[in-house]
Amino acid sequence: MVFAAVFAGGVGSRMGNSDTPKQYLELGSRPIIIHTIEKFFINEKIDEIIVLCPKPWVAHTRSLIAKFIPEGKKISVVQGGDSRNGTLENAIKFIEENYETDENTVIVTHDAVRPFLTHRMIEENVEAALEYGACDTVVPATDTIVESENGSIISCIPDRSKMYQGQTPQSFRLKELERVLASLTEEEKAILTDACKIFSIKNKDVFLVKGEVFNIKITYPYDLKVAQTLLKGKDDND
Repeated sequence: MVFAAVFAGGVGSRMGNSDTPKQYLELGSRPIIIHTIEKFFINEKIDEIIVLCPKPWVAHTRSLIAKFIPEGKKISVVQGGDSRNGTLENAIKFIEENYETDENTVIVTHDAVRPFLTHRMIEENVEAALEYGACDTVVPATDTIVESENGSIISCIPDRSKMYQGQTPQSFRLKELERVLASLTEEEKAILTDACKIFSIKNKDVFLVKGEVFNIKITYPYDLKVAQTLLKGKDDND
């Protein structure tokens, strides 16, 4: 089986004065999170969808899904964790407690506030996870990347041709992901918040899947304005 785990744990603290977590803000006529869930819902590669959100928003999320995706029987809403790793662990626990899994079970993890992922990305993530065990969606870096050890002075300027910007989805064979997570110390769990980085430091290969520059993460008010423009352009081309 292939599971999509949509991480909706953000609180919107960088969205200015909004008291509403950013994933629930309106994009066009629907909340951002609904746009994202729908991409997985209509994709034939995805068998089940787990949406993980803060406890106070679980009931609201279920209500939104009932309103906008009333036929969404394959969508479950569960409480996320206190951190990204905690949310990932909650997703794995839910899957293991409710479904039969094996070495070919795949989990596709994605940010709820990246509503412009494509079906190609989803399908290539599933294929890469099955073949390699882990994959990350990336785009080549367009700006020069500057590294600074102390935040004041340049320590290194890496070769930009070898640099990529990470996006999501990040996808894994579920059993392999469980084994890697189980190998972490508590100290590593506290500082390693990216699942692909966990694979990397454990010397596990992570395959690259081509992302898109428009697969933006809506974090700041400016991002939401860009997203509204992208959505309007998409609608005009339909």
